[in-house]
Amino acid sequence: MPIDQQIEPLIPHLRRYARSLLHNGVHADDLVQDCLLRALEKQHQLQPDSNLRAWLFTLMHNLYVNQIRQLTRQPDTYCWSDESSSDNDPEPELLARHQQLQQQMSQIPFAQREVLALVVLEGFSYQQVANILAVPIGTVMSRLNRARETLREKLYSDPGQPLRRVK
Repeated sequence: MPIDQQIEPLIPHLRRYARSLLHNGVHADDLVQDCLLRALEKQHQLQPDSNLRAWLFTLMHNLYVNQIRQLTRQPDTYCWSDESSSDNDPEPELLARHQQLQQQMSQIPFAQREVLALVVLEGFSYQQVANILAVPIGTVMSRLNRARETLREKLYSDPGQPLRRVK
């Protein structure tokens, strides 16, 4: 099967990951397009037995890192899902939860947010994420643990009334 036919079903995953890296949908789409172009240009480097999905995510990550180096800024928002054209409006409670989650995700440090997106959202193994990000597997596990703990604290802590001390 030609590589372009193998890549096509992976585009929504690439797009979702790009949106988790960038706060602007147009920039995310540009990153996906650059990644696809790079993949087609460098398809000869892909080993026959390698994981195409992980290879594409590695290409995208490297492109993103290069862009960050050029712009010297980090993203500040996170989007869990692709924008889709749906005739059904989401339930208000679901929309509120989604907005709360996005707000809390934007407060997690970028390195942790990136690992969380790759493991939880995209379903990569720790080793695959380590390869994509070019970091040791222990770093992936540590960042993921810190991201989950930070998110758990942010989502489940009630900043309301402080507890009174009873004597």
